[in-house]
Amino acid sequence: MENMVNIYLFGKRYSVPDDLTIICAMEYAGYQLIRGCGCRSGFCGACAVFYRIKENGELKTCLACQTQVQNDMYIAALPSFPLKKQAYDINKIKPDVQIMRQLHPEIYSCVGCNVCTKRCPQGLNVMQYIEHARRGEFKKCAEESFECVMCGACSTKCPAEIAHPQVAMLARRLNGRYIAPESKHLKDRVEEIDSGKYTELIKQIIQKPVEEIKELYNNRDIEK
Repeated sequence: MENMVNIYLFGKRYSVPDDLTIICAMEYAGYQLIRGCGCRSGFCGACAVFYRIKENGELKTCLACQTQVQNDMYIAALPSFPLKKQAYDINKIKPDVQIMRQLHPEIYSCVGCNVCTKRCPQGLNVMQYIEHARRGEFKKCAEESFECVMCGACSTKCPAEIAHPQVAMLARRLNGRYIAPESKHLKDRVEEIDSGKYTELIKQIIQKPVEEIKELYNNRDIEK
């Protein structure tokens, strides 16, 4: 409590410990995170925020769970971004350039401004993986976008209105379904689940208290 900094959440000033992440500072200030961030029983990527430091006009994006507060930091949460979502059956489409032209034609209007890359809080080369998608290089697109958490920050200022995370997800699905080698141990495990091998065990687990489930998870055997 000795080292406190001033931050501004949605325009209001709060004094918080300087060793907190933004997400913890928001909770310290009394905000309830009801959007369901990944580390708060929701999905990863939901804690994307904009911020700038006083006297510095540069607007930055980050994930609030990863970024430590700074003095005179002005913060605003990024709203759930309405990305364009296309409906498709992964088993009825093929990994060729035409599927991108059909589902995401906006990627061919990319002007190469690189704003998407600059906005990405994960430091991904977003413009590069979009270029891979344009060429039908789905394996490269999948690898380049692998750490995307679907926060939508990359799409907020795109002049071509590209839904970058959705493009990347389509590429990863195509890669996993048609291009990447089949994982035998994963296939075997899915077949075991479908056969009902773990049904009774799952029923027993979900009936346990939350704290006991956490204990089981934290002390589980991890395959090497």
